[in-house]
Amino acid sequence: MSTPIYNFSAGPAVLPACVRESLKADLTNYANTGRSIIEISHRSATYQALMDELNANLRTLLGVGQDRTILLLQGGASGQFAMLPYNFLREGAAADYLVRGYWGEKAAQQAARIGRITRRETLGQWNDQAVYAHVTTNETIAGTALPEDFTPPTIPLCADMSSDILAAPRDYNKYHLFYAGTQKNLGVAGLALVVIENEFLSQARRNLPAAFCYLEHAKANGIYHTPNAFAICALYRVTQWLLQETPEKIWETNKRKAEKLYAEIDRSPLWRPLAPKNERSITNVTFRLPTEDLEQRFLAEAEARGLCALKGHRALGGVRVSIYNAMPEKGVDNLIEFMQYFEARA
Repeated sequence: MSTPIYNFSAGPAVLPACVRESLKADLTNYANTGRSIIEISHRSATYQALMDELNANLRTLLGVGQDRTILLLQGGASGQFAMLPYNFLREGAAADYLVRGYWGEKAAQQAARIGRITRRETLGQWNDQAVYAHVTTNETIAGTALPEDFTPPTIPLCADMSSDILAAPRDYNKYHLFYAGTQKNLGVAGLALVVIENEFLSQARRNLPAAFCYLEHAKANGIYHTPNAFAICALYRVTQWLLQETPEKIWETNKRKAEKLYAEIDRSPLWRPLAPKNERSITNVTFRLPTEDLEQRFLAEAEARGLCALKGHRALGGVRVSIYNAMPEKGVDNLIEFMQYFEARA
C-alpha cells in the first residue's frame, strides 16, 4: 500500500478529496453540458445558475444578508491590498492600519503608495478620523492570530481574512469589508472573495478605471470582465462540501487538530514555538528545532513519510504546519506520531 500524502502547504493548499473528484468531472462535462466549466460562457444560464447557488452558499456560511455585496475578483488578496485603498482612500484622508506581521505590513505598504495611512501595532488604539481601519486576522507566516473578541473601531472596519476565513466561528457582520484569497481555505489560486457592506460600498470612488472599481464590478453583477471560471467553480464545490460537513463540525475538528499539535509542541523542548500562546493561530502552526541541521533532517524525513510542504516561509524559516479546513485530522495525528518518533532519535 502506498504511503498516504498529507499536504500541509500554506497555499495553494489542500483541497477536500471529494472536491478534487468533482473538479475532474467539471473539467470534462460540467452540469451535463458536454463542455468543461472553463469553456462555458460567463453570460450563459448555466454559469448564472452556478453563481446564484454559490452566492447563496456563501451568504449561509458567512451569515451575511442582502445588505452585503459579494464580489469574486481576480488577483487574489494581494490585489485587494491596493484595490481597497484605491477605492476608499481619498485625497486629504487617512486609513488606519494595524500591522502585526508580514501580511499586515504588505497591506500597509500598498496603501501607503496610494494615500496617507496611520500605522499601529496595538489593538484598541484607532484613529477615529480615518476613513477605515484595516486588520489582518491571521498572519500565515508567523502563525499568529488576532483575537476574535477585540473591540472594533467606530470607523468602518476592513480585514484580510485569507488564511482563517470560515476556519472558526466569527461575526462577519462586524466588518464593513473583508477579503480572502481563495487558495487556502476556499479553493484554488487566482481569485479573491470580497464582501462589502452596501452603505460602505456606496462611498467608494467612482472615477476609477472600471477594472479596479468596486462599484463597476457590483453594477456588472461580477462579470465586468471574463471571470476565472475554474477558480469560481472550485470555490462553489468547497462551499458545497462545507455545508454538507456543517461549519460547526469543521470548527470543532479544527480546534481539536490545533490543540493536539500545540500540546505536542509544548510537551518537548525539541520543538520551539514561534507564536506566543495568547496569539496562536488555529490554521498555521509554526516552530523551530534547536539547529538548522536538525530542521533540515526533520523536513526531509517528514517529506519521505508523505508529510509534505512543512518548510517555513523564507522570511522566517523553521517549520510551518498549515491545518486548514480540508486537512484531515488523521494528517495531524500522523504528523504528531512522526514528531515523537523523530524526537526519540534526535
